Amino acid sequence: MPLTKWELIFETKIIEVATADDPAHDILHFRRVVKMAKELGRTEGGKLEVIVPAAWLHDLVIVPKNSPLRSQASKLSAERAIEFLAAAGYPAVFYDEIFHAIEGHSFSANIDVKSIEAKVVQDADRLDGLGAVGIARCFATSGLLKRSLYHAEDPFCDHREPDDLKYTIDHFYKKLFKTAETLKTRAGRDEGIRRVESMRRYLEALRAEI
Repeated sequence: MPLTKWELIFETKIIEVATADDPAHDILHFRRVVKMAKELGRTEGGKLEVIVPAAWLHDLVIVPKNSPLRSQASKLSAERAIEFLAAAGYPAVFYDEIFHAIEGHSFSANIDVKSIEAKVVQDADRLDGLGAVGIARCFATSGLLKRSLYHAEDPFCDHREPDDLKYTIDHFYKKLFKTAETLKTRAGRDEGIRRVESMRRYLEALRAEI
């Protein structure tokens, strides 16, 4: 079966878990990650037969950001994805590589990704946390977690350590900018630089307004 037809099956499956209850992980997130993964995969080289299903199913099990099980989310997703792919009849020769790509994509899991396919999927997912869409996702998640927008006296962590459990803007400094430094592919790093620049421009505009 052509990969394009498999994608319809993957998307149908992921729609079951990608709900509007979590705007940062809705179906649009998965579509963006898949699109970026394809672009990086074609640029960097890599098997799309591994990259595409891994990108579609990377968050098949969604664990809330504040859950104690958060670090296990990617492994749970990888296990569930292989079960689904086996039941659907996807070629078993790709299972190990797909499992590694899904398990390794998570920031909190802290897994050293080995294959170019895993690096591509990891970069694609992390890039979706940066730039304009990353800003939108950050505020959407903070709204769900009921965090304040920023620290009243020091909004941009000029004189304190960032605390993103309390303040949304702190998440830029606590994680997002650091995430850009972890991108593995050359094309991913180039895109990450562009997206970080747009985020810093946003912070400059916010500083002027408050």
